[in-house]
Amino acid sequence: MEKKYRVLIAEDQHLLRGGLCTMVSSLPDYMIAGEATDGLEACSLADTLRPDLILMDLSMPCMSGIEAIAVIKHQAPPIRIIALTIHCSDEHVREALAAGADGYVIKDASFEELVGEMRLVMQGKRNPAFDGHRHRHRPGWPDLLPGVSHQTQIWNTLTFRERTVLRLVAQGRTNRQVGEYLQLSPKTIEKHRASLMRKLGVTNVTGLVRVALDMGVLTLPNQTGELARFL
Repeated sequence: MEKKYRVLIAEDQHLLRGGLCTMVSSLPDYMIAGEATDGLEACSLADTLRPDLILMDLSMPCMSGIEAIAVIKHQAPPIRIIALTIHCSDEHVREALAAGADGYVIKDASFEELVGEMRLVMQGKRNPAFDGHRHRHRPGWPDLLPGVSHQTQIWNTLTFRERTVLRLVAQGRTNRQVGEYLQLSPKTIEKHRASLMRKLGVTNVTGLVRVALDMGVLTLPNQTGELARFL
């Protein structure tokens, strides 16, 4: 009997999630292992179900798809993940790649295109168009970029994980609480905080929080780019 790949669908829109489940179930070599409505549920189901593939919406409540990809890839690297999104900018592709996504499909693509990406990913291959973003220049501090503020350039030097940790620290969460939220050890969170302090030029958590609030971190988008641009 031919192996069937088990797929977890993570999508907060009920109609779209149902449509994906129906279409994926119609494929002879795929079956639906579960459905998640937000990033946190996706992480939980990935841990318990251990699917072969996850179709992950990037814009979901509670925890974004990007954050969920990073957590799942840390916990279970063999799980293949395809990012599903309405966005096609270089920044979004780079963020998905950095988080550990194996593929990237725009939501207005045809189902045939999605199936093609699924088959490619399950063969352990990466779409050349997706992989090409790995080598593109990533703007950052201290490079001076015309029309981009100093704060934005500092923000662009931070890794995705550092941005997430900085947000949570700015919300007043302890290392243990941040670790529980991201499903990482307090020691790992401490390393991220140390890196943040070094990059932001502060020596303690109070300074870190002050800089974070001054930068408006709680309202900044996770991806690189202008401060006013949101997902």
